[in-house]
Amino acid sequence: MLTLNFCLAGVDDAHAIVELVNGAYRGESSRQGWTTEADLLEGRRTELEEVSYLLDSNNDIFLCCKTQNILIGSVCVKYSDKQVEMGMLAVNPLYQGQGIGKQLLHYAECYAAKKWPVERYVLEVIHCRQELIAFYERRGYKLTTLRREFPVNPALWTPKVDGLVLLILEK
Repeated sequence: MLTLNFCLAGVDDAHAIVELVNGAYRGESSRQGWTTEADLLEGRRTELEEVSYLLDSNNDIFLCCKTQNILIGSVCVKYSDKQVEMGMLAVNPLYQGQGIGKQLLHYAECYAAKKWPVERYVLEVIHCRQELIAFYERRGYKLTTLRREFPVNPALWTPKVDGLVLLILEK
């Protein structure tokens, strides 16, 4: 049984967060877990500049899950107008399937509720990621009727399939 420590990320965690998020979502290493987008997108999910910017922001934070001081999970929490957006929830593929993502999401919701006056939580999921949508629904999130075109960012990623859409879930 792993001993998990949850904490607020610091600037010194930025490189590890970038590697964790990219490894959990993209490339061959992501195929070891169930959160992979490797069949949908080519390239990286994030870069050091984005994570560093978010870490420097007043209303954006990263929360970490570590075991033996090794980062194995993280989530970006963005606050605006009594709404918290959860993003880049990532668990190292070698540790997936052990309930770490569930615990990290719960920790993030509780942390946000103590820090800000939160009325709702939202997140976005690629429309064809049914297993991920089901994961969030089991955590109390509900699909909304809102949709958003998948963002274009050729400097980081290119789609392998056409017609990607982001679905908005809220709690």
